[in-house]
Amino acid sequence: MTYASDESNYDAPEELEDSPAEGRSRSRWYAVQVASGCEKRVKLNLQQRIKTLDVANRIFDIEIPQTPAVKLRKDGSRQNVEEKVFPGYVLVRMLLDDDVWQVVKNTPHVINFVGAEQRRSTGRGRGHVKPMPLSPGEVKRIFKQSQEQKPVVKVDMAPGDKIMVLSGPFKDFEGEVIEVSPERSKLKALLSIFGRDTPVELEFNQVEKES
Repeated sequence: MTYASDESNYDAPEELEDSPAEGRSRSRWYAVQVASGCEKRVKLNLQQRIKTLDVANRIFDIEIPQTPAVKLRKDGSRQNVEEKVFPGYVLVRMLLDDDVWQVVKNTPHVINFVGAEQRRSTGRGRGHVKPMPLSPGEVKRIFKQSQEQKPVVKVDMAPGDKIMVLSGPFKDFEGEVIEVSPERSKLKALLSIFGRDTPVELEFNQVEKES
């Protein structure tokens, strides 16, 4: 069953001969579910398909909302990275009709549009999904979050992790993490000192997480 099998499944644009500005003004954002880890690949493939299949007048933008983050390495150095706001999803701004639906849906690694599932009139099989555009409020919130989010410090340590101290006065001590402070690049761990569990503050680069 194709998207165009039921004309009520989408609101086709009245005219497709809009100027780029007019088309963009009437376009809507849609969320597209993609295979995990394939967001960038889908974006690149879809950009190529837009050119090849001549639908640049109906598909305008493809975005993967991301927020800045700082990843702390074991040696204490910091790496600036981008984290996806919605892993497994790509946002596409377009004038949706059957041709556009086909272009997006048949892009490799695309699973489906986000929308309302339409029940089949006969049989027991699952119906198809009617794409539902994001509301202006949702779009504003998503992009505001990605633009204004302060960098989050990420570290591969969490309370309950077992660690080995690599340097300092407690070198070769083993312990358990009880608190992590990424913004300070420090953690607190319980170390057994003179037979008693004692909380000790350590730098990230002083410890190693035990597997």
